[in-house]
Amino acid sequence: MGLIEPMIEEFGREADTTRRVLDRIPEEHFAWKPHAKSMSMAALGSHIAESFQWVEAIVNSDEFEIDPEQYKPYIAKSKAELLAVHDAAVAKALPAMQGQPDEQLLVNWRFKAKGKVVLEMPRIAFLRGFVLSHLIHHRGQLTVYLRLKDVPLPQVYGPSADEPGV
Repeated sequence: MGLIEPMIEEFGREADTTRRVLDRIPEEHFAWKPHAKSMSMAALGSHIAESFQWVEAIVNSDEFEIDPEQYKPYIAKSKAELLAVHDAAVAKALPAMQGQPDEQLLVNWRFKAKGKVVLEMPRIAFLRGFVLSHLIHHRGQLTVYLRLKDVPLPQVYGPSADEPGV
């Protein structure tokens, strides 16, 4: 077994969990934010839904470059759109990870902005940190948003106060 197989399993579990959390976002609260400096619920959910889109770039190229002045964050207009974006990203990400040799996963990948390297590390570290840990971090934020709006939370790593059964 190579390095990628356990990661594919984990990505699949996290994708399913993420979908359950995204599915709880009420459209009537899309514009809501807990603080003036926070993202809206739709913006945060959209950022999460897009997370798996990074996988293809990480495994199929040596770098990704962004122009921060041109970048416009995606913001879903509906829950159906949000879930469709998440599902499409997952449907491409998991197969893209299949068969990645350990040697390829250990080669450095670069994230650049306006020609400057912002981050450089082995591909596997980008998959773990830049995609999966980043996703989990923001999903945790989203569960706080949902709790503050009194939306019942699904089980994530075990029972929640709203779904106590295993």
